Amino acid sequence: MEFRWHPKSLPNTDEIELLAEALREHQASASGNSAAAANGKATSLSQQLLANPKMLSILLQRDINTVEKAKQFFKPSIDGLHDPFLMSDMDIAIQRISQAITNKEGIIVYGDYDVDGTTAVSIVYDYFKSFNPFMDYYIPDRYKEGYGISQIGLEYAINNGYKLMIALDCGIRSNDLIDFANANGLDVIICDHHLPGETLPKATAILNPKKANCPYPYKELSGAGIGFKLIQAYNEKQGLKPDQIYDYLDLVAVSIASDLVDIRGENRILAYYGLKKLNEHPNIGLQALLTEHPKKAEYSFTDIIFGIGPRINAAGRISDAKAAVKVLIEKDYNSALKHAKELNARNIERKELDTDITRDAISILENNPSLNEHYSIVLRGTDWHKGVIGIVASRLVEQYNKPSIVFSLNHGLLTGSARSIKGFDIHEAIGKCGDLVDQFGGHKYAAGLTIKEENFEAFASTFENIVKSSLTEEDLIPEVEYDIELDLSEINQDFMNLLKRLSPFGPGNSVPVFRTNGLKAGNSLRILKDKHLKIQVVSPRGPIDSIGFGMAEHMMNVNNGKTFNACYNLEENTYNGRTNLQLRLQDIKSNEG
Repeated sequence: MEFRWHPKSLPNTDEIELLAEALREHQASASGNSAAAANGKATSLSQQLLANPKMLSILLQRDINTVEKAKQFFKPSIDGLHDPFLMSDMDIAIQRISQAITNKEGIIVYGDYDVDGTTAVSIVYDYFKSFNPFMDYYIPDRYKEGYGISQIGLEYAINNGYKLMIALDCGIRSNDLIDFANANGLDVIICDHHLPGETLPKATAILNPKKANCPYPYKELSGAGIGFKLIQAYNEKQGLKPDQIYDYLDLVAVSIASDLVDIRGENRILAYYGLKKLNEHPNIGLQALLTEHPKKAEYSFTDIIFGIGPRINAAGRISDAKAAVKVLIEKDYNSALKHAKELNARNIERKELDTDITRDAISILENNPSLNEHYSIVLRGTDWHKGVIGIVASRLVEQYNKPSIVFSLNHGLLTGSARSIKGFDIHEAIGKCGDLVDQFGGHKYAAGLTIKEENFEAFASTFENIVKSSLTEEDLIPEVEYDIELDLSEINQDFMNLLKRLSPFGPGNSVPVFRTNGLKAGNSLRILKDKHLKIQVVSPRGPIDSIGFGMAEHMMNVNNGKTFNACYNLEENTYNGRTNLQLRLQDIKSNEG
């Protein structure tokens, strides 16, 4: 696949110099007050940044243009968490929960079946369980009940005598179902981060920073993040030490990484301390899940996204998502290990299904040339497993760079998962399909929906027209957006150490991408497993290992002494006990012709 290369907006010389001058002043002030610095025993952050001018450009691209912002970015303070009572309805929610605990009412914690929902349920259930023994949790069955609050779930709560439901990561559009709950004596507190509809449900309280006129200053919390703010508020109201809620930060970090929410602002604080907790004293269930992941001295967001997250998600994709909550609230390590092994087995099954269905979907596209002319991909399968169609939609976006929706037929209805490309709001596009959509929800780049089987062709046509009217042919060419151009002579361990301090990475703080022109491969050049390109790039500091996953097709652009340009991430690769810097290639363009 051919990529467009596009540089991010670079700061001008004056902006760089202003930041550099501020850092020099801060360094001089710190040196005058630091015995360690005066003795040459410490290298300040300011010194490190000034020694790497390219790093100043990267910071400015992230709107880090003052020393104070740099300090907050590189070492976030837990004191920077916002007051939870700034969120509208928080006082009402805490009052209703306190009433339920005082009166010994049954409380049921309800959440979605994905990573965000199950971590949110684990946090809120486990925390309030210590105050109220009359607690239960409920995760809807993906196949029988579908996404969000369900009639079956509400009837379970009502029939079992629960008086209060705390709904996490769902509920913001469940107006009719909340009316049903109200009519049957079940109060509902909604804790959701999805976009509200025009009319809010008539719940007892709605905690959602995206709600109109909500004064909460940060709008991008995950579902588990809002659950954390709920327990933070109760903890403060009871005058309890914050250590009790900080124990849940690793679960919050798992939700932030897995749900791909914005990583700036308050989420950076939660993620920073969540990763610290994961690496120093993780939740017992997370410890058990990590036994199936390569052991590391320090785990990152990448380990969550590709290690922990898929195993938690596999519970709901293949069977009952309650199994994920069981792992995450377990206090006995051996029991947690047993549950984790079950999730790992489900994840293996999920991978096989994912591979098979992706192959079927690509086959449909290859055997129907007319579909390739479309600006969107909308496919359906009668026996496609509902639990993996979201992953398949993501695979199609990766391969074809088109907004993609994959449907599975269940009980006479088509349930779909939608994934989008950069700059296209797929949630809004689905909403424009009107009565052809029975139910939908989600985000700008990922959504879920349900349509009637007989409406499939009409929906696919309508959706295609909406996409085609919004995108150009150029939009369908995938883009590599690089931060700055870098000379290989500038790459060293000091630079890498500073890059690592930019983490955790995610939306709003992506892994820096560099561009270098006029590269040349050394003697070590080969194809791995028939698809990966392994190169040693010639540099003034000696050869630098480079790996391009799935980039074997570029061999012709780099062999026989040809020079080439590359976009890449810089990373550390550990092999046989040795750690070296490595270029993870994103794309290559030949200088020939």
